[in-house]
Amino acid sequence: MSKKKVDKAPKSGSLLVELLTEELPPKALALVSQSFADEIFNGLVRHQLKLRDFFGRRVFATPRRLATLIPEVLGEAPDRAGEMVGPSVKAPPEAVAGFARKNGVEIAALERRDTPKGAVFIARITLKGAVLDAVLADVVNDATRKLPIPKVMRWGGGEAQFVRPVHRLVMMHGKRVVPGTVLGLPAGNTTSGHRFMGAASIRLSDAGEYEVKLRKDRVIADFAARRSEIERKLLAEATRQKAGLGDYQDLLDEVAALVEFPAVYPGAFDASFLEVPQECLILTMRQNQKYFPLFSPDAKLLPKFLLVSNMRVDDPRPIVAGNERVVRPRLEDARFFFNQDRKIRLEARVPLLAKVVFHNKLGSQLERMQRIKLLAGEIARSLRADDVMQAERAAELSKADLLTAMVGEFPELQGVMGRYYALHDGEQRAVADAIEQHYRPRFAGDKLPEGPIASAVALADKLDSLAGLFSIKELPTGDRDPFGLRRAALGVIRIVVENQLPLSLRDLVDVAFGPFRGKPQTDLKMFFTERMRSYFLERGYSANEVEAVLSLNPVAIALIPKQLEAVRAFSALPEAASLAAANKRIANILRQAETQGESFADADVSALKEPAEISLFEALQTASRSAKPLFDSGDFAGYLKAFASLKSPVDSFFDAVMVMTEDKKLRENRLALLTDMRKAMNRFSDISKLAA
Repeated sequence: MSKKKVDKAPKSGSLLVELLTEELPPKALALVSQSFADEIFNGLVRHQLKLRDFFGRRVFATPRRLATLIPEVLGEAPDRAGEMVGPSVKAPPEAVAGFARKNGVEIAALERRDTPKGAVFIARITLKGAVLDAVLADVVNDATRKLPIPKVMRWGGGEAQFVRPVHRLVMMHGKRVVPGTVLGLPAGNTTSGHRFMGAASIRLSDAGEYEVKLRKDRVIADFAARRSEIERKLLAEATRQKAGLGDYQDLLDEVAALVEFPAVYPGAFDASFLEVPQECLILTMRQNQKYFPLFSPDAKLLPKFLLVSNMRVDDPRPIVAGNERVVRPRLEDARFFFNQDRKIRLEARVPLLAKVVFHNKLGSQLERMQRIKLLAGEIARSLRADDVMQAERAAELSKADLLTAMVGEFPELQGVMGRYYALHDGEQRAVADAIEQHYRPRFAGDKLPEGPIASAVALADKLDSLAGLFSIKELPTGDRDPFGLRRAALGVIRIVVENQLPLSLRDLVDVAFGPFRGKPQTDLKMFFTERMRSYFLERGYSANEVEAVLSLNPVAIALIPKQLEAVRAFSALPEAASLAAANKRIANILRQAETQGESFADADVSALKEPAEISLFEALQTASRSAKPLFDSGDFAGYLKAFASLKSPVDSFFDAVMVMTEDKKLRENRLALLTDMRKAMNRFSDISKLAA
């Protein structure tokens, strides 16, 4: 009678895990596949079946599969030394004997250890290493539960839950299948090729041949490699078409998650559609059809596009013709919306905003627009704009395109379509531009509104949202910010700072809260300070430099970059550390004096006695006289450097002078001298924040 041959687990080998599914969500595929691979890897590390070495690990993802290949995974982890804590040394002999017997050691081999609760027995034991066959299924099941997916589903009659139905499971260690069940499916060594051009069943004889076998069966399993190949083909075809691709990276990620064996083909549409604003055509091609529009060298849309197909064929004409037929109704819809929208002037839509709720506690979009209009006018006057009425007109029309068919279909075009419709209605170009640009910046790194009119409306829009929502306590919490208030606050900061607008953030907040009388403003001002702190840290300034400037609650925030550069230049001086430490010491002395009820005005040199304090007084007067014109001209770096000469007089002062002397008049004059010095040196930044 012959014995059945059973493959033994190799000591070490490559581990392949694959889930074959129905089509996975394309926008989440890259993230989900990485998380799937990470969780399996970390599970193996926890069981000591894999060293924490990411070298050689592979992550695979296609529309219908998640997989990972991990090299040098152990079939069985080595045994390791451990210990078990037992009963108290005062426990009955029977309990001690039972503890020793349970852990397989002699009573004489037990060790004593002192603990906060008294002495106990310790048993030295050998912990058996984990076996891959016993733990892998649990590791993979656990990985499926930890994936960053908001919704899961059930399928068939089982209880398994996943983002999409799973039809097949591969778990291989080297040449053998690792037994186990994941999501109700038994492990095997059979995968599948391309849905249309490959085999329905591919048997793997070794985990390491996975990628090669799939490639032969028209599946590029590596997401990054597939994305790179698509990009290369797109760029090559765009060059053949003598065109550019514009901004295509986001769409490239999504398309890479929709195909397994990509081919790029050129398509075209009727040039008459170019009478429609190109933003509409671009959006419908990218968003609805996943096509890549082509552009002329001057960034004008061409009546051409590139499509990424999941089929590589010798004659792509039927594929191209089919896609051209599909895109035409989409473009027709865009043209229809555009033509219909232009039949009604923007100003005629404004009263209808009364029916659109902005927030149930803050009223309609019409009420919000009226607040924005008043605020935009105030800001435009502060900026000495040539025509304040243009800012008010732009604000009045800024939300009207929300009621158009085009924006209803493509919300991303709000503002953009408002500009086109305003120009069609005969509005001034500055008004139309401000309607589009008042949403800027929409995201990190986005362009800013240009000119005082657009800047005034953009600031008013963001400040009204911030003031209104803060007034009803709709504040961001943790990573939750449903109204995008962090983005709005950062937008205000970027507009004022990067456009160098002579505006006070404090005044802007005060004016924005005008319609919400009686509501506290402190929370919003603190919120802005935190956003500014993050903004300037991201621009490369140190925490101490940022704190030195922001701690004084600067009014003209457009000057902050110059002030930060000045603080940085001062920090590089050899005298900086000593003067920063002295400032910190002075701040502590003055704080203690104030708590003790000391009063002091300007320093009177005639009341000073010690040479060191007289020398400091005279040095401070000289430095202040030379620094004043530098400050007035905006040379903040020169202003701070003018006080570097105080190092020696300050050091001498603290070596020779006791500030808190018993002589009241002398004490007050010394405190006044230190106050004058602190005020002079810290006119726009708190130098003491630079002290280590």
